Amino acid sequence: MSRTVFCKKFQQEMEGLAAPPYPGPKGQEIFESVSKQAWQDWQAHQTMLINEKHLSLADPEARKYLQQEMDKFFAGEEYDKAEGYVPPAQ
Repeated sequence: MSRTVFCKKFQQEMEGLAAPPYPGPKGQEIFESVSKQAWQDWQAHQTMLINEKHLSLADPEARKYLQQEMDKFFAGEEYDKAEGYVPPAQ
């Protein structure tokens, strides 16, 4: 049976991650309070930000920016979108 967490993004009990997404306290916090679905949504959004804003993960400022946007994303606050992105038509 999969573990569940109260997801701070969706504000409901949902399936949790199988393991912390990265080491340290921040990874543990995400493991305990972010659902698998919210993490997958963030990964897709993060990839879009990296590509559209031409971010280099070797740049400490880019990593700091992504960390701040991730915190906003999971907290339900206003977060950056990729400029000019138009979602595909359904």
